[in-house]
Amino acid sequence: MSIAHLLEDFTSQAGGGKLHLLDEEALEEQRLAAFEQGYSAGWEDAVQAQEQSRGQISAELAKSLEDMSFTYHEAATRMTLSLEPMFQSLVDAVLPETLDRGFAARLVEQLTEMARDQIGQPMQIFVPQGRATEVEAMVPQDLSAPTRVIENPSLTPGQARLQVGTSQREVDCSGLLDAVAGAFDAYVFEAKEAVNHE
Repeated sequence: MSIAHLLEDFTSQAGGGKLHLLDEEALEEQRLAAFEQGYSAGWEDAVQAQEQSRGQISAELAKSLEDMSFTYHEAATRMTLSLEPMFQSLVDAVLPETLDRGFAARLVEQLTEMARDQIGQPMQIFVPQGRATEVEAMVPQDLSAPTRVIENPSLTPGQARLQVGTSQREVDCSGLLDAVAGAFDAYVFEAKEAVNHE
C-alpha cells in the first residue's frame, strides 16, 4: 500500500482551475528573465558597494592627510621652539659681532658709492666714539677728495653719518639688528601661541 493518500496533492489548483504546464521555450524565457533580473540586482549591489567603498577610502584619505598636516605643523612648531636658544644666541652675540666687524667696510662702501655721484667734493664720515681709528685705516688713500673721519658722541654703536659735498646718508646697523631681533621675537611668540592652542 502506498502512502500517496497521506500526502497533499499539489498538482491541482485551488478553485478547480487547470494545471498549466510550460513548454520548453516558455521555460527558457522565464529562466532568461530570472537571470536578467538577478544579474541586474547583482550589478546594482556591486555599484553601490563600490560607491560606498570609494566614499570610505576618500574619507580615510582626507583624515590621513589632515593628520599628516597637523603632525607636520606640530613638528615644525616644536622644532622652531627647540631652536630658540640657538637663534637667541645668534641675535644676541653672533650678528652684533659680525655687524661690528663689517661696520667700517660698510661705511667705506657707502662712501665710495656716494663719491661716484659727486667727484671732487669733500667727504666726512661721522662715527661713534672710539671708532675713528678703525674707519680711517680702511679709507683708501688715493681718493680724489680729502676725507675726514669725525667722532660724534651722539651716535650709538652701529650708527654713522656720511657726507659727500651736500649729499648725506645715514648708516644704522643697530637698527637692522633691532629689526632682526624683533622679527625673531615675533616668530617665536607665534610658535609658542600655536603650541599653547593645540
